[in-house]
Amino acid sequence: MKEKPSFNSYLATALLSIAGSIQYGKLKKASRNPRKASEQTLRRILRNGKDTEYGRLHDFDYILAAKDDVELYRRYAEKVKVSDYEDFRPFIERHKNGEADVLVPGHPYMYATTSGTTSEPKWVPITDVYLKNVYGKMTKVWLYNFIKNRPHVFYGPIVSIVGKVIEGYAPDGTVFGSVSGVTQRDCPKFVKKLYTAPAEVFTIADYHARYYAIMRLGIEHDTHLVVTANPSTIVEMQNNVNEYFDDYCNDIEHGTMSAKVNIPDDVRKALVPYLKPNPERAAELRALKAQYGTVLPKHYWPNMQILNTWKCGNTQVYLDKFKDSFPESMLHQEFGYFSTECRFGLVLDDTNYTVMFPHYHYYEFVAEDEIESENPHFLQLHELEQGKRYCPYVTTFAGLYRYNMNDLVEVATPFLNTPRVFLIQKINGIVTMTGEKLHERQFIAAVKAAEEAIGRQTKFFVGFADLEQSAYHFYYEFADQNTTQADAEAFTAVVDENLKKMNIEYEAKRASFRVKDPITHRLVEQSFEKFKAACIAEGARDGQFKMNLLMQDEKRHAKFKALVVD
Repeated sequence: MKEKPSFNSYLATALLSIAGSIQYGKLKKASRNPRKASEQTLRRILRNGKDTEYGRLHDFDYILAAKDDVELYRRYAEKVKVSDYEDFRPFIERHKNGEADVLVPGHPYMYATTSGTTSEPKWVPITDVYLKNVYGKMTKVWLYNFIKNRPHVFYGPIVSIVGKVIEGYAPDGTVFGSVSGVTQRDCPKFVKKLYTAPAEVFTIADYHARYYAIMRLGIEHDTHLVVTANPSTIVEMQNNVNEYFDDYCNDIEHGTMSAKVNIPDDVRKALVPYLKPNPERAAELRALKAQYGTVLPKHYWPNMQILNTWKCGNTQVYLDKFKDSFPESMLHQEFGYFSTECRFGLVLDDTNYTVMFPHYHYYEFVAEDEIESENPHFLQLHELEQGKRYCPYVTTFAGLYRYNMNDLVEVATPFLNTPRVFLIQKINGIVTMTGEKLHERQFIAAVKAAEEAIGRQTKFFVGFADLEQSAYHFYYEFADQNTTQADAEAFTAVVDENLKKMNIEYEAKRASFRVKDPITHRLVEQSFEKFKAACIAEGARDGQFKMNLLMQDEKRHAKFKALVVD
């Protein structure tokens, strides 16, 4: 079914092109001279925060009196030390309890919550100015960029997966919730009309019911754009299709939403305008099942223009699960280097390289080989070298100053004169028990090489360091569930040898028995999906859900122990 573009589709394309091109021009201007843009941005951020308690404690007025950029950066580093979230928590707690002008001017507009290094979650402040610029103006660039890459992207509906706008309230009444949800809520009406589902869908607590509603509404249409940061969400969407396809068809035929799924009455009421009998589409979908058996996105969304997800870091294990599932002509675009703490930039083409915002964030970097140094040398944006890896630190209009992103990024070819970057892994994706410093990317490469050497494929894998046993536990969900324990252990032996070749410290620790033989476990089918569902049942957000494939995390390790084949 190819839906004819509506007047609204043409309107959205025209207006987003105009608004986006204006902001794109400002991004290009800043990117032509990143040194100048960095100085101007840091000065604006410091002026914005100079009358807060944090600004007074850290002598922002003194820093701003610097005569040039070199002196500005020196004074800034002198007065403001590198920080992580726990350094800001006391200031944020005071804001949450009603105090003004502590970390940010006035009060935060809202908070975005995410997991922290302690048992307490992070409450990341989002200010009006941050929301207006980074999630307002730059979102226009993001949408305009879709049009530049695929001119007909808005000629059909959009499936967009976001978080709940309101998840709760701080003690002073300030909202905490999903910034992506707020962005979608506040988008222009002509864009809202393109979404296949209302915002109420994302409030559905039941995991399977939420995906049922999203996909039942999405699969009815000739969807052109799918946006969800986490590619594991695409896997969940297709699993839902595989399980409930016949129910979708019945619902689409009759204009209903199945009573089998646990959807609250208020959400069902909000869905009524989206539900109309469509027997023609139901017949088309049934014919696809009769023809293909397993119906994939390339069958039910043949005119898809863009899929926008993360493709960097450790996401390959999820990308492999839907390889060849989408139309060949579709652009699978990298979502970009992005976190709750900082929307670092945007990917503007078919590479994985993020274009940074030198006019909205101030960036600093430490080279990979200095990350563990007591006195690392901090580099400015214009000093980065292509092909080298760094840990970034950001200063934002949302109250984060010299914030350690705890990520390892690699510098790619520039956008105009400003370096682009792509995420390699979290710094905490490096695990060490006795100094071996085993990288997550090495573990992934070792498993992939073992698959190629032996011819035995995995559907999912994960590793955990066990300090008590001084050994790594390797868990695999094999494509062939008849794989025996002996076969699995033989696979691990190859992985182990690959790791020795990739990491001389690991090889030395294995040779000296300081790191013992890895321990092998076989996982049940859909192990990752079951693990993710368990985490979400405990309160994790599916849109934000991330995990490393090599960890030292007993809480997560315990969940995988429960998914081992008997």
